[in-house]
Amino acid sequence: MRGRCGQGRSFCIGGLPNYQITKLYSKKVIIVAGPTAVGKTAVAIALARHFNTSIISADSRQCFREMRIGVARPTEEELRQAPHYFIADRSIREEVTAADFEKYALDTTASLFREQDTVIVAGGTGLYLKAFCEGLDSIPAISDTTRQSIQSNYERSGIGWLQEELKAKDPGFSSAGEMQNPQRMMRALEVFEETGQSILHFQKGKKMPRDFSIRKIGLELPRSELNDRINRRVESMMKEGLLDEVQALVPYKEFNALQTVGYKELFDYFDETISLERAVELIRQHTRQYAKRQMTWFKKDGEMKWFHPGDIDGILEAANG
Repeated sequence: MRGRCGQGRSFCIGGLPNYQITKLYSKKVIIVAGPTAVGKTAVAIALARHFNTSIISADSRQCFREMRIGVARPTEEELRQAPHYFIADRSIREEVTAADFEKYALDTTASLFREQDTVIVAGGTGLYLKAFCEGLDSIPAISDTTRQSIQSNYERSGIGWLQEELKAKDPGFSSAGEMQNPQRMMRALEVFEETGQSILHFQKGKKMPRDFSIRKIGLELPRSELNDRINRRVESMMKEGLLDEVQALVPYKEFNALQTVGYKELFDYFDETISLERAVELIRQHTRQYAKRQMTWFKKDGEMKWFHPGDIDGILEAANG
């Protein structure tokens, strides 16, 4: 509703004078997205230094302080180059959701905007970025009984059980969803068991308005080059001590935070179900598969502008646009 904010003042919207609305939307968030190992950290730091601003990580695992090597957390030197948020500030004992990230990132952005006009949000967790940019669909709460039952069945019978359950109960999700992602699959099955309806029924896709502008930068490399980077990263992680990091986490291997590539495979090694050589081979393979799924997700976003990670001049031009 439009109306006068006071005698001699301009018309306003929602209680804010027009000049305040203009100032509010002069704030900008630059999203840096892309698959694992593509070079998001280096680009985000370059942008943060250019705009003299801070970086909010949109990575669903780098936020856990017990996980460092296996999640390619930024190094101490990289962290010194620009202020970072949502890095190593949670415990694997905590359950962190996309909704939690949305609230955290929006609150942190609002705080940073008091001193800065631009904020960088960088990461490869597509759902976290979607939650931040657009908000999340309202999905009914799930009872502990339903969640624990599905989790127990998955731990006992594996991903094949999840796939068969969803094909029978939610064929819409099974044909359109991520049928290699256990967390999303369990979420879909939870919703069906709790409501009798597909999770797709609750995903309306209505975007929540944000009071800042958003520029989306996507990073991509030729598949062969990205795969080579992934293979070399896994080799580097093993040299840095990934095996010791995972061994220290064996007592917590059932925690949700640790159901991720690089940890699950080495847990199997410590359980003596596969060799170390096979575990490392699977980490490479599963990481490449994960990167492919990330690109499939991000390529659906028509607002994303795509660049080689080395094209800093082009990236800066798009970020300034």
